[in-house]
Amino acid sequence: MIIEVRLFADAKQKLGAAIVTVELNEPATVADLKRSLASRNHELGRMLRSCLIAVDEEYADDFASIKPGADIALIPPVSGGSIKTRSTSRFSRN
Repeated sequence: MIIEVRLFADAKQKLGAAIVTVELNEPATVADLKRSLASRNHELGRMLRSCLIAVDEEYADDFASIKPGADIALIPPVSGGSIKTRSTSRFSRN
């Protein structure tokens, strides 16, 4: 089966696309998807250990099934904040 995977943040940058097409044998799992994506890009393969995969808008573990036509998203870890942000809180040791 052919599925489309939506990519975000670093994953999108590493593969140079917002959506990639992946061919998987049926029945397929999230683990199968990860193996396929890792084979495309070594850096992405390392990053996949800390990414979340959503199948039909629900976070899925490696054993989750992927059915034809499923909505798949790869969500890498995200951090926030800014180095320009300055805390105005004061702490006391007493």
